[in-house]
Amino acid sequence: MDVEKPRRHARAARLAAVTVAGAAVLGGCSGEDASRGWLPGYQDGQVTNMTGRTTSLWTGSWIAALVVGVIVWGLILWAVTVYRKRRDDDTLPVQLRYHIPLEVMYVVLPILMIGVMYIYTARDITALEDVSAKPDLLVEVYGKQWSWDFNYLDDEVWDSGVHVTDVGRPGNPEQLPTLYLPVNERVEFRLESRDVIHSFWVPAFLYKKDVFPGQTNVFQVVPTREGVYAGRCAEFCGEHHSGMLFNVAVVSREEYDAHIAELRAAGQTGRLGPELDRALIQGGVG
Repeated sequence: MDVEKPRRHARAARLAAVTVAGAAVLGGCSGEDASRGWLPGYQDGQVTNMTGRTTSLWTGSWIAALVVGVIVWGLILWAVTVYRKRRDDDTLPVQLRYHIPLEVMYVVLPILMIGVMYIYTARDITALEDVSAKPDLLVEVYGKQWSWDFNYLDDEVWDSGVHVTDVGRPGNPEQLPTLYLPVNERVEFRLESRDVIHSFWVPAFLYKKDVFPGQTNVFQVVPTREGVYAGRCAEFCGEHHSGMLFNVAVVSREEYDAHIAELRAAGQTGRLGPELDRALIQGGVG
């Protein structure tokens, strides 16, 4: 009895199953998803003026890495195949051979590849971090354990939130603090912390920035697509870090003005400033 035959059939069945599963996964991914490297995004437009730049850098890096990988894998397989020890060989193939041009290439090519990647990365980071333009709106964001305070500095109103106590429970999205931004207007964010290190992250913006106590971090962005986008703290900041959630609502100027009027009517005028920082409160109590 040929015991190897059932084993071969079993291996073939497993290979077929893996192939079918892989095809199903790849088939479920649209060309639009693949073109942006499976980053968050939408088919009807970019979320901000910078998401296209970030996506291009991401996908370009992966394409370059894949091309280099294919070449390296091909050369490895070629060397293994061509220079292997044959069954009828009495001696091993040559194990050491000097080739100065190849050795020079091994040094020069990686330097060139890293240099090209550095140039494109530096170019895009410079654009992402540029705050030289005059903003249309100033928003001050305070991270705190475990929620967010939003100060609309130009309009002299504020909004505040509390952390989500039961992440995933139905109804929680309505409890989240929501930051309103007018579409197609340049917003300057000034990030502050009341206690420990946090990180302001809106995945759909393809951008996040850490928030440090005693230090103001600044960035600018122009939201270009209306919608409500999830945000969160991306730096572990204590027991209820997972509940430090918020929303960003990119709306028309009319809707933005209406929201500001609601905050003003509710008496939320002025600014929630550094007087609420933990260090100052504890110092005052002491």
